[in-house]
Amino acid sequence: MSLVSDLINLNLSDITDKIIAEYIWVGGSGMDMRSKARTLPGPVTDPSQLPKWNYDGSSTGQAPGEDSEVILYPQAIFKDPFRRGNNILVMCDAYTPAGEPIPTNKRHAAAKVFSHPDVAAEVPWYGIEQEYTLLQKDVKWPVGWPIGGYPGPQGPYYCGIGADKSFGRDVVDSHYKACLYAGINISGINGEVMPGQWEFQVGPAVGISAADEIWVARYILERITEIAGVVVSFDPKPIPGDWNGAGAHCNYRKKGKDTLRTGGQLRTWTLTLSLP
Repeated sequence: MSLVSDLINLNLSDITDKIIAEYIWVGGSGMDMRSKARTLPGPVTDPSQLPKWNYDGSSTGQAPGEDSEVILYPQAIFKDPFRRGNNILVMCDAYTPAGEPIPTNKRHAAAKVFSHPDVAAEVPWYGIEQEYTLLQKDVKWPVGWPIGGYPGPQGPYYCGIGADKSFGRDVVDSHYKACLYAGINISGINGEVMPGQWEFQVGPAVGISAADEIWVARYILERITEIAGVVVSFDPKPIPGDWNGAGAHCNYRKKGKDTLRTGGQLRTWTLTLSLP
C-alpha cells in the first residue's frame, strides 16, 4: 500500500507541464454527481481556456440510448485537493450537441438570471448551511450508532465533543481543509443535533458562484467519504422517528437602493428551505 500512496502523491509538476482536469457535473437524478478526468497540455486559469467534453448521457439518465451524446461546458475552476499541484476540479453544466441545455441543466437558467444587469447590481449574496449524515457503508446506519440500535437521546451531540458525542470528525475536518485548499469559500463546520450528522457552511458567495461552490463542496465530501469508507447522505430525513432531519438553510442578502446611493445598510433575509 505504501507504493500506491507514493504514486497517488506524485508531484507531476516536477517532470511535466501537463495537468489533470476532473470534469464534474450533476447527474440525471438532480442529486447524484458524476466526474471524469482528462489530461491538458498545461495549467489553466479560466474556464474559457478549457475544451468542452462529452459523455454518455444514457448512462446517467440524461439522454436516450439512441442519441446519448451530452456535451460538458466548463463553468468554474477549483484547485484539486486530491491530486494537488496544478491539477484542477472543473464544475460543468450539460448541453445537447446542438447547444441546447438538457432538461436537468438548472444552472443555465440560473446563470441568465444572475447575469442580468439589474440582478448583478443588487450583488445577491448567499450563505448556504448544508447539513448531511455520515452512514456506515454496509448497513446504511449512522456512524457511531450501534448496529440495529440507537444511541442516547438528542441533546449532547449538537456542537459536541468527545468520543461518545462526536462521530466522524476526521472526515469533517478533512473536508473543511480540502475545501479551503480548493478555493471554496467555506466559512465553518459544526456537529448537528442528531449524532452522526454534521453541517458545513459555504458563503457569503455572490450569485451563481454560490451554487458552483456548494456543488463542488459536495463533490469533495463524496470523494473524502469514498476514501474513508463511509457514505454521505443528504436525505432530509435519513432516520425515521424523533431524530432531527437534514436540510440546507439558505441565507440571502442584497444591496438596497440606499446602499447604491450612500453605502448604507444591506437588506437581509433568511430563507429556511428543506433542500436535500
